[in-house]
Amino acid sequence: MDIIKAIILGLVQGATEFLPVSSSGHLSLFQHFLGVTGEGSLLFSVMLHLGTLAAVIIVYYQTIWELFLEAIKLIGDIIHRKFKFKKMSETRRMLVMLFVSCIPLLFLLIPTGDEMILLDRVSVFSEDSSILAEGVCFLFTAVLLILSSYLSGGKRLRKKVNTLDAGAIGVAQALAAALPGVSRSGATISTGLICGVSKQYIVKYSFILGIPAILAANAVEFKQAYEMGETIDPVPLLFGVITAAVFGVFCIKLLKWLLKKDMFKYFGYYCFIIGVITIIIAIIEKLSGAYIGIQQ
Repeated sequence: MDIIKAIILGLVQGATEFLPVSSSGHLSLFQHFLGVTGEGSLLFSVMLHLGTLAAVIIVYYQTIWELFLEAIKLIGDIIHRKFKFKKMSETRRMLVMLFVSCIPLLFLLIPTGDEMILLDRVSVFSEDSSILAEGVCFLFTAVLLILSSYLSGGKRLRKKVNTLDAGAIGVAQALAAALPGVSRSGATISTGLICGVSKQYIVKYSFILGIPAILAANAVEFKQAYEMGETIDPVPLLFGVITAAVFGVFCIKLLKWLLKKDMFKYFGYYCFIIGVITIIIAIIEKLSGAYIGIQQ
């Protein structure tokens, strides 16, 4: 992989990880059309996700630090039996709700036989040569984004997440983790809006919630890349990771601004168009047997 392709993929990852249009779906499409598949592609994707993880930490470092300190206090209170669910500070409530939202991800680790877990079974759709699954998932993301924009319009939004909200957001995140083209940020933010959570709070909650999800997914993918013996040129990798981190910071701030301007639904229209185009290309490739993209 050359530096130009690495920078392009870094831009794609940095933008689509936070804008609600699916980073996994776009990265899959760009790898497909740029011919960036095979040796090193999985490891490169893992490292790009770490770049966007750095972006979240840069933007929300103060909240993350407060949650870390609160986690230590919470453990102490549980040990000394001082923890009370109904009497929690705002930071502790957020910490507990984040934990609740992470629980649905555990269902993806359910064994399904042949030494495979549920996530492995579902990920087959993202690992084949066709981009049809990505197209269908883009359409699903579009419906979710547009629906949440209209349903949340007349609601009085809350500046906190309750247990039911956290559970629903967690299910949305698990679904996005399993399917390429379903945006993690889009699914979690849309679910929060439908539940009645305020725009600014759910954006922060969604991005911080993504930290353990990204780390867990990267751990699994890094293990797979290691077992496959993948290697990659460190110079393009460095350019890609830095690009993903820098552009990620910009896109987090951009999304917060766009939500204030009530422009969330336009991402849904975009995903609908991309979904339709992707499905058409997938059908053409299937019927003609020809590959549309840059040959390696």
